[in-house]
Amino acid sequence: MEDISVITAVHHPLRRRIFDYLLLYGTSQVTAIARALDSQVGSISHHLRMLERAGVVERAEDTTGDRRTSWWKLARRGMSWSTDDFEDSPADALLAREAERQGIRMQIERLQRWRRRRGEAVYGEYDAFNTERTAWASPDEIRDLSERVRRVLDEWQESIDLDDGRPRVPIFFFSHAFPTAP
Repeated sequence: MEDISVITAVHHPLRRRIFDYLLLYGTSQVTAIARALDSQVGSISHHLRMLERAGVVERAEDTTGDRRTSWWKLARRGMSWSTDDFEDSPADALLAREAERQGIRMQIERLQRWRRRRGEAVYGEYDAFNTERTAWASPDEIRDLSERVRRVLDEWQESIDLDDGRPRVPIFFFSHAFPTAP
């Protein structure tokens, strides 16, 4: 089970963008992150320290030898949790539900932003896909599905040769499995 401090740290809007940036670009300098996210260096540094306290990022060695710069990398690549994990603590359950709402808002906003911008030249041949399914499952089977999807995504990502010269843009994948009614 994830610690609530990790969940709340990552589900702050700017910290989530920092996390995603480091996922895509790897070890990075604070000024590069600030420039890419159109934020102030001081703000990025503050949020990196918050992520560091939660064990999500860590300081990285400065490969240039210039000790005036601050480099950071991810300490972990992802997380998996459910609001049900926190039912024993009302305060943590409230934080988990708010983090879940923030995460879902961010997911929908990203999809809407893609829909508005998909005609732009940078996205020329790219298209999104939608996969959905309604089925029967027990709680254990939902956890199994989550783990299988995570493994497939990890294998797919590891199979891509980023140095093969093919043009690529960052993509975002999200899925949810939850009880429903027809």
